[in-house]
Amino acid sequence: MADVPSLISLCMKEVGKDIIRGYDLSLAIYELPSELFDGMLMLLPPLALQKLQEEMPLKSWNGHESTNICFRNGRKRGSCENFNTAWKALFMSRWPDIVSKIQQVDWPAGVAKHESISDWQHMYWETHLQNCIDEAAEIAVLPSFDGCLGEIEIPDMIIKSIGYEGHKIHSTCDYSKLSYHCEQFGSYARCLRLQNILCIAETSQMHLLRKSQLQQLVLRWIKSNEQIDGLCQLLWQNNETLSSLEFIDCNLSSDSLNAICNSLCTKDTQTYRVQHFSISNTVLERNPASLPPGLVSFLSSGSLCSLKFSDNCLGKNFAKLVFNALLDASSSPFILNLSDNNITGWLFNFNQRSSTWPLSYFGMGKSLQSLRVLNLRGNNLCKDDADNLKHAFPYMPNLEILDLSDNPIEDDGIRSLIPFFVEASEQPSTLAELNLGDCDLSISGVTQLLDVLSNLKNPLHSLSIAHNKLGSQAAGPLGKFLRTFIRVLNVEDIGLGSSGFLKLQEDIPEEVKLVSINISKNRGGLETANFLLKLISRAPELLVVNAAYNFMPVESLTVVHSSLKVGKVGPLEWMTDTMTLNHGVDRLHHQAWVMGLVVKRIVLPPRANPRSGKLKRLDLRGNTRLCQSAHATLFAEFQHFGRPIVILPLLLAAEEPYDDDP
Repeated sequence: MADVPSLISLCMKEVGKDIIRGYDLSLAIYELPSELFDGMLMLLPPLALQKLQEEMPLKSWNGHESTNICFRNGRKRGSCENFNTAWKALFMSRWPDIVSKIQQVDWPAGVAKHESISDWQHMYWETHLQNCIDEAAEIAVLPSFDGCLGEIEIPDMIIKSIGYEGHKIHSTCDYSKLSYHCEQFGSYARCLRLQNILCIAETSQMHLLRKSQLQQLVLRWIKSNEQIDGLCQLLWQNNETLSSLEFIDCNLSSDSLNAICNSLCTKDTQTYRVQHFSISNTVLERNPASLPPGLVSFLSSGSLCSLKFSDNCLGKNFAKLVFNALLDASSSPFILNLSDNNITGWLFNFNQRSSTWPLSYFGMGKSLQSLRVLNLRGNNLCKDDADNLKHAFPYMPNLEILDLSDNPIEDDGIRSLIPFFVEASEQPSTLAELNLGDCDLSISGVTQLLDVLSNLKNPLHSLSIAHNKLGSQAAGPLGKFLRTFIRVLNVEDIGLGSSGFLKLQEDIPEEVKLVSINISKNRGGLETANFLLKLISRAPELLVVNAAYNFMPVESLTVVHSSLKVGKVGPLEWMTDTMTLNHGVDRLHHQAWVMGLVVKRIVLPPRANPRSGKLKRLDLRGNTRLCQSAHATLFAEFQHFGRPIVILPLLLAAEEPYDDDP
């Protein structure tokens, strides 16, 4: 039987409806006792709560636990804790999926992001406006649409969610039109995603986003000159506040790119405020003779923290021009991402430049001092490119993360780079993460590499040699390498086999510093589980293990269960701040890569009172003889924050053997 609403709650709901209808109840409401006032806030729909908060006299805040005063539209506004709590409840009720995402831990502080958000009213209306814009875009993109964007009607479901339901006859506002929502809530827009159909003059010049003060803007499918013109007007309108700009699946000519960059320059100070600039999966001119002057000016401005040209089919000329523009202006971002293009030869003859213009010519201010992350993944770079790259590395004295994965640089390329690895480890800011996955390396090259890395003055934090066909012989060098302070290791699909895992068991040191390891797709069979038994018992800070797709038989489950028992992993093993730091390292760098943020190398604190049982995830998916429905109860006791630690395949495979050949 449903709960019967109280008379007070029914009255409060009627008050909310009257507020939306425009009845002036403010004086009576503001005189309510604090207990009734606070209770009413939690029952009001968003529109009513908005009106009440906007119209509340400043003097009334003192009687209702005011915490600070803010300003909006030139008038003093208050923001007290009970209003913010009401907005938070409304947000969490309407968008539970978004809430589940923002409730991730804010590494390394260990504070849930949703707890650190101070203005839920702002978040509510910004997300609401994004919903309205997305719905309008779906209508505007239809061939049959021939009208003004502002006149597009918002679906009833969205209208009802903010409290409007049957009040039109009492109101001078038309809540059903996109124009109303942009006019009323556009000032809350800080981070928006816009499709091409919305990048027209009406969006910026008319009533839609003229009140916005955008800080982050993501654009999709921009192609026509009309869309470029409308976008440039929007960018010019927001160039004082815009800090992040991202293009996805667009088609940008050199003239378009020039116009876009020019619109980012502020009128009064002739400076740029954009710190994060990204163009991905977009058609650009592949090999221009020169960059557009607007782009050169932008790259040379010194404002950039991250720069991304990824998956744009760019050629070597474009990459070379970008790199030289940054180097000549000594204006390096923290993150430079040129991944998934085709820039073979982009640094050809750079060694001649470096000999003609030695580092002393540039001085300390003439190198890429700020560059911390360089991503060159998937660029078809060969051994000659690696040789040229070593001449460019001295101009990146503070490089900490290098991704050369998915490039056929082979053993000769690695040998060219080894001197840099040695030299970099002796610098104050040392290379911390190295990704050499799928680089066509042989066991000879990797053995030499691991031997050098094992003896660095300042060891690596993270290494990936995944997807190189090394075979079981790699186990010996890896066993020696595990004696270092390596924290994150990825050896996925290197062909270890059962003999390789057996060798690793023999060579594994008494204490391993690993936080995360990926040993998936190595066909280890039962020896995979036996290796895990030793690893988990000797790696007290291990948090994440990926052992998927290893042909593990059912007998492996008993061994895995024993390894978790030995490691004392259980439901009461909650993460401390130190553990949060350890786990957060790899996640931080991944988030930095995606979001355009910079995370300097993290020095993990020494362990005090070491404890076992930190493992939070053991991935056994793809081992088709195992099954969640049949074997989940065996691991039911092993949980992390109420979630199972051991991840098993959902379904039991058929009797025929699994073939993982592509």
